[in-house]
Amino acid sequence: MDLLTGRYNHIEDILAHMHTGQWFGWSDSKNKVYANLIIHSADPKPTELELTDALAAKQAEFDAAAYARTRAAAYPSIGDQLDMLWHAIDDNATLKTRYADFHTAIKAVKDANPKP
Repeated sequence: MDLLTGRYNHIEDILAHMHTGQWFGWSDSKNKVYANLIIHSADPKPTELELTDALAAKQAEFDAAAYARTRAAAYPSIGDQLDMLWHAIDDNATLKTRYADFHTAIKAVKDANPKP
């Protein structure tokens, strides 16, 4: 898996998710292609088609979740979200009553630790 993008881009990524431990290796570590794949366990060697299909499925899953990654990066921090919520409740008497536990707990912290 590409550590910067989280994208699966090689059959090695799929192999690493199939089992725990060092159950596979390469006869040529500089040329990590299916022909050089060695299985170090009693498990059968997956076919090249199984691996490429699994890789394509993982890539499709990754691509389909692009909106989630974009949203996660665009949202304000949780602290900022809670501060916005606090101010919305604090400015509205009905919300103060409806969310009294939340308002009281946050107000106590703010009162005990005022801004300079």
